[in-house]
Amino acid sequence: MTTPSDPLISTDWLAAHLNDPNVKVIDASFKMPGVMPLPRDDYLAAHIPGAVFFDVDAVSDHANPLPHMFPSAEQFGRDVGALGIGNEDMVVIYDSGGWVAGPRAWWMFLSFGHRNVRVLDGGLKKWVAEGRKVESGQVAPKPAAFKASFDARRTRSMQQLIANIASRGEQVIDARASERYQGKVAEPRPGLRAGHIPGSLNLPYNDLFDVSTGAMKSLDQLRAAFLGAGVKLDAPVVTSCGSGVSAAVLTLALYRLGVENPALYDGSWTEWGAADGPPIATGPA
Repeated sequence: MTTPSDPLISTDWLAAHLNDPNVKVIDASFKMPGVMPLPRDDYLAAHIPGAVFFDVDAVSDHANPLPHMFPSAEQFGRDVGALGIGNEDMVVIYDSGGWVAGPRAWWMFLSFGHRNVRVLDGGLKKWVAEGRKVESGQVAPKPAAFKASFDARRTRSMQQLIANIASRGEQVIDARASERYQGKVAEPRPGLRAGHIPGSLNLPYNDLFDVSTGAMKSLDQLRAAFLGAGVKLDAPVVTSCGSGVSAAVLTLALYRLGVENPALYDGSWTEWGAADGPPIATGPA
């Protein structure tokens, strides 16, 4: 089977390969806490045929009080294997079409050593708009063996970003909306301060896709968006957001532009913006 080199695949490609035995599709849809219906309930109502549900909150470090932090390699391998995914499979990830958690799950697979993973361009939104088949109910996959190994270079800790404020060795790009980045509005998670990491840049993740179709913008448009935000594409980059999910949309776009060494700040603003967190900045970049 020939697989594409771009981290994105089209709905046409998936439709043509949906029944290939080594193509495994997962729905990684995600919503902020308290938003109903729950993503799992949306999945049960309608999903791409054969897709299993990847719960970003469940596949996480439950000993960490921060939301959906990266789990251990052992847990990731166990959880993914339970979804019927093995090391030889091609994994195709989608979300509801809002470009939130699909890229996060994609980055997790890459971080745990699985390179044969793609994101469905436009997600379920584009799939349904094209009149393609969906199904409802739970999928019961046959468990598989998945061996994971964690590449720590793909994530950053708060301590590393604190050190980076002085060194400026890496550019930090915040994927949150401008109002949140500037500290003009309260954070959706209670108890967090408003503002951004000092020295960070701002590029809202939803500027990178077409809201009407759900498809990611062209490479030229992506490049222009990053350059317009002050990002140097030939220098190291760390992406950040509210809780380490939508930041991966920026990570995916950077990957498409040939920047294959971005890292993701897993704790993101939920960690940094805590009442006892490091210094913050407000206003424009």
